Amino acid sequence: DAFLDTYELERERGITIFSKQAIFDLGDTHVTLLDTPGHVDFSAEMERTIQVLDAAILVVSGADGVQGHTRTLWRLLKRYGIPVFLFVNKMDQNGTDKELLMEHLKKELDDRCVDFDCTSDSGEFLENVAVCEEQALEYYLEHGTVSEQTVRELIHDRHVFPCYFGSALKMDGVENLLLGLERYTKNRSYPAEFGAKVYKITRDAQGNRLTHLKVTGGVLKARDVLRGK
Repeated sequence: DAFLDTYELERERGITIFSKQAIFDLGDTHVTLLDTPGHVDFSAEMERTIQVLDAAILVVSGADGVQGHTRTLWRLLKRYGIPVFLFVNKMDQNGTDKELLMEHLKKELDDRCVDFDCTSDSGEFLENVAVCEEQALEYYLEHGTVSEQTVRELIHDRHVFPCYFGSALKMDGVENLLLGLERYTKNRSYPAEFGAKVYKITRDAQGNRLTHLKVTGGVLKARDVLRGK
């Protein structure tokens, strides 16, 4: 009954094959969610979508940990310079251990993965964030704190990778993740001149070709004519 997995084969196999989008508001932030396949068999569809993201949520199984396809996704996100929030799912299953999983993420993905489920103004949390970047650490050692704006910048520049834990099936930890996205994502600035990236081509029920794109500058109005160079 997944909301975005609408194709018969997706429902039959319980996986995402084609990227889909949903739009919603998160506080004052207007969000376009692009849901991509996670399986390596559909990596081409996934890679096209990754190129237009402002930030990514990488879902890791708390029961299975970092797997081969997780590393593939991580490398692609690094290649395109995409900020990453991690959600460690299935923490309700027996045998999952948050501390061990944090060590696992640091070892297998990046040692700048930081637990953001803890109190965001605690000394330990701020220290864990600060040690991820030299200037932030110098400021922390001098002033004993790190501003929220600095944390936002560190995430945007891929110096820090926030980690959240929970169980999506039971809606445990999801609100924390959403609050984190609202608080720590940074709106990108775009030039006045029109630009766009095409990431998907589909057809509607009448067979008309639909081009899915992200506008990266200026304005695109209905019936505007675009000419390639």
